[in-house]
Amino acid sequence: MGNPPGGPPDFRAPVLLATYPESTVVLPDFKGWVDFKFDETVSEGSQPNFGLGNGDLERLVLLSPSKPGEVPRVEWHRSRISVRPRNGWRPNTVYRIELAPGIRDLTTNSRTNEVKLSHVITFATGGELPKRAIEGRAVDWAARRFIPHALVEAMLLPDSLVYRSVADSNGRFRLGPLPDGEMLVSVTADQNRNMVREGKEAWDTVRIAAGASRVGEVWAFLRDTVPPKVTGAASRTDSVNITLTFQQPIDPLLAIPADSIRVLLLPDTTNKLTDSVSLGPISALPRAAHDSAYRALDAAARAMAAAAAAKPDSSKPDTARVPVALANPAAIDGGKAAADTTTKDEPLQNRPPLGSELVIRTRGPTRPGSTYLIEIRGVRSANGQVGTVTARLAVPKPAPPPKAKSAADSAKSRVDSAATKPAPVRP
Repeated sequence: MGNPPGGPPDFRAPVLLATYPESTVVLPDFKGWVDFKFDETVSEGSQPNFGLGNGDLERLVLLSPSKPGEVPRVEWHRSRISVRPRNGWRPNTVYRIELAPGIRDLTTNSRTNEVKLSHVITFATGGELPKRAIEGRAVDWAARRFIPHALVEAMLLPDSLVYRSVADSNGRFRLGPLPDGEMLVSVTADQNRNMVREGKEAWDTVRIAAGASRVGEVWAFLRDTVPPKVTGAASRTDSVNITLTFQQPIDPLLAIPADSIRVLLLPDTTNKLTDSVSLGPISALPRAAHDSAYRALDAAARAMAAAAAAKPDSSKPDTARVPVALANPAAIDGGKAAADTTTKDEPLQNRPPLGSELVIRTRGPTRPGSTYLIEIRGVRSANGQVGTVTARLAVPKPAPPPKAKSAADSAKSRVDSAATKPAPVRP
């Protein structure tokens, strides 16, 4: 039970009626506030604006240019939202104020009454208003999909003025008008929508020349300032493949030669190494490159092993035990990549998959019940950090086969089952 609503339900989002000043104008001595006027009272949100950038309305306002971490002043006046820089307007500067999607009214907490489009005001405090605009698309490299609502930042060089915007739901962005000059354009997967790049968010930066307008696809990925580190112990994919998993993405074009890899057997509990007991690694490749290079060889080896098991012939050598060597990873399958299965909404660039697994290929098989020490030099992460990694591989012993029952045990079981058989019930 509750009070009557007092009128028909409102399922319409607030509508922007006017802005002050009007967009694309030049105001040499502008000192006031920038206003967004709506046709109804809008919600201030549950978190007020204290100038820290975590207020509900502060999260929706992007004032450019601004210094990193600089939060504009945002005030709520029922049906009007006012914005201005915290340190005032700079002379002879092109300003861009964007109100991101998310404004709601007071009637409901549902997203039905949420503004879905962004509103932008651009004006200059002196000189001429430029006409340059840049456009591109934000892509998540690891997931190979577009980043919805990515944070877009364009830094003008050498002044370090930063212009900011938000991509749409398909990762596309268009930022302008901007002053002419060389720029660094970065995209960030802004997971918490706070308009700030944080350490656990994927990002990337591209440089565009003065006068350029096409940014293209910007492929964002997680970065780390330390060399690659192995998470946990190594795992055994099969008898000749060992997998290492890292805490960050590794370079998808990485190809470590055999002389930079050691896979050594630990003979006893003292962990003393014996160089003579080595598996002779062939290469270490990222997971996608390894699967592409060895798919044909592994399939041929399995087919040969199956044929040998089906038709044993003592006059021929045991091909199942012959180690397979890598001739040339790029030449396998004719050097051709897999068939293109992308759709029209997938990235246009053909970049290799990004992952955090490195697969080591050895000439000889690993022994069940043994422990190996792995050392690899020159492991390079996706953002260029290089280091040496070590890991251990413990190969478990195979499970013992089930014990076969003797004739005496089978006879005893039959006797026991007959003795425990219930007697028939007489009428």
